[in-house]
Amino acid sequence: MRLTVLGCAGSFPGPESPCSAYLVEAEGFRLLLDFGSGSLSTLQRYVGLHALDAIVLTHLHGDHILDAASYVVVRRYAPDGPYPALPVYAPPGAPDRLNAAYGQDESAVDDVYQFYGLQPGTFPIGPFTVTVDRVNHPVETYGVRLEHEGRVLCYSSDTAPCDALLRLAQDADVFLCEASYLDGVDNPPGLHLTGREAGEAATKAGVGRLLLTHLVAAWGSEAHTVESAVGAYTGPLEVVRAGASYDI
Repeated sequence: MRLTVLGCAGSFPGPESPCSAYLVEAEGFRLLLDFGSGSLSTLQRYVGLHALDAIVLTHLHGDHILDAASYVVVRRYAPDGPYPALPVYAPPGAPDRLNAAYGQDESAVDDVYQFYGLQPGTFPIGPFTVTVDRVNHPVETYGVRLEHEGRVLCYSSDTAPCDALLRLAQDADVFLCEASYLDGVDNPPGLHLTGREAGEAATKAGVGRLLLTHLVAAWGSEAHTVESAVGAYTGPLEVVRAGASYDI
């Protein structure tokens, strides 16, 4: 598997990155995990506009889905289009949310996307074995475990600490984990992880490598987040950047 970070900013685009979008490739198949604000731009730097084979939207907050609305134009109105409907795996409500975001009279997007409702379980997408489970976030949100030829990538999506996250990340080779909140402050419960909590989850799950993502540059501290994570996890660790790629 190859992971390319198209966007990793938490909650809204940052000065150096769009919001969450992660391209995972294997055997020529391209799966996009989330399609957050601004990430359609970076998608074009690394693959063709029409190169995606499937999309997983982990939850319906704008920083994880809004460029899927912009992408309607790409597939519907391309000079050599329209293109066939693209499989999208998402929580219930995704069609209505994207219809509303696209916002025209002909707002239905079922000519562009073929929707499959997420629920906890394991299923194939292309060459990947995909396991999803509900994690701890105010809206219906799914963490994702991707397996291919004995290698495992786990993506936390947005979550506070929970047992489902530990199950998904168990023995993963790479754990792409959010760390939105700073340790040592009074954070709202049931929303996000701190660097320490991400590190603790990585240690409990026995992952091989921890990639921190979804930091909020405007009011966070990357150095503080890394210091907190290192105190809880002794394995390889780094903060991801837009454009970074990892072979798994």
